[in-house]
Formats: sequence, C-alpha cells, structure tokens
Amino acid sequence: MKKRPEAVCTTGLIVINAVVFLILSVFGQTEDAYFMLQHGAMYEPLVIEMHQYYRIITSVFLHFGIQHLMNNMVMLGALGWNLEREIGKIRFLVIYFVSGIAGNILSMYLNIIHDEQVISAGASGAIFGLMGALVYVVIANRGRLGRLSGRGMMILVFLSLYFGLTSRGVDNWAHIGGLVSGFILALILYRRKRSGEDPAYFKRS
Repeated sequence: MKKRPEAVCTTGLIVINAVVFLILSVFGQTEDAYFMLQHGAMYEPLVIEMHQYYRIITSVFLHFGIQHLMNNMVMLGALGWNLEREIGKIRFLVIYFVSGIAGNILSMYLNIIHDEQVISAGASGAIFGLMGALVYVVIANRGRLGRLSGRGMMILVFLSLYFGLTSRGVDNWAHIGGLVSGFILALILYRRKRSGEDPAYFKRS
C-alpha cells in the first residue's frame, strides 16, 4: 500500500513564517508599521520610486502581531494540507507565490489609483490563492474532494471576504487578487484523475 505524501511545503511555509515572526519579535515590535517597513513590508512609493520590488515577495512572510500570524497560519494549514496533497508540491508552490504576488500588485495598483499610501504585509493574498484554487479543484471533482464540498468552499469564500470587508486595516484587494489568481492558476495547472488511475493523493512531484 502506497503511503500518502505529507504536506511538506505547507508545513515548511508555516515554519518559515513563524521563524521570521519570532526573529523580528526579538528585535522590535511587529505591530509597529515603521519597524515592519524597515524589514520588507509593502509600501508603494518604495516599490515604484525606489525600485524595491523585493517587497512584493518579502511582505508575504511578514505579519502585524501574533493574532495576524495565527489567523493566517491556521488558514494556510487547513487549505494547504488539502490542496498540496491533491495538486502536488510544485503546482502548490506556484499557486501560493504567484497568488501572493498578484494580490500585492493589484493592491498596490489600486492604492496608486486612489492616491493612497499604505504599509501592508501578510500571507493573506497567497492564502486566498489557495482558497481560489481549492474552489476550482472541488468543482473539477464534481463538487466534492474528500470532506470538502463545493457548497462548503463557497461559504468559506463568502465568509472570508465578508470578514475582511467589515474589518478595519484589512487589505481586501490583495485577498481578491489572490483569490482570482489562485482559481485561474488551478484552472490551468490542475487535471482531474481519470477513473482507474491511482488516487491523486499518491501523486509525487
């Protein structure tokens, strides 16, 4: 009997985010916007005018306080565990990072249009990308993937967006950008197993 692969990338990302948070907590206050700016948070003028494009990626690994970190890591664990075992490690990482980058770029673009300058950080755009990808994967599997259902995924999307839209200090455009990006990437990258093939969770990549 083949052994089900562990969600190694999901676990690794959670560990990296936690370690980055702990290191920053030793040297300063992670809820201090200026401190976070010094350590890689997103800020439109620095990205556009100073060409510090690395912030589009580094900000994905930064979190404003322990609650922000814990909320994102719980979601990353729950979504990533299901998606990585179904879609494979490489595709999972592509969806995670491209969605995080796409969410940050959309957020930055709209902030520029509305003449707003915002310091932002967090893995939410990437995590919403996993959510969007799982929506497509569940749909592609005729509305069910293990314990996940199409209806349950749509409720999760609605509640997650609603929570963001009704809360202060949330980068909702990064969420939306990540969600749409994840769905489109899964549409491109994922192919449902035909009947008679090994279950998807035996797949290696």
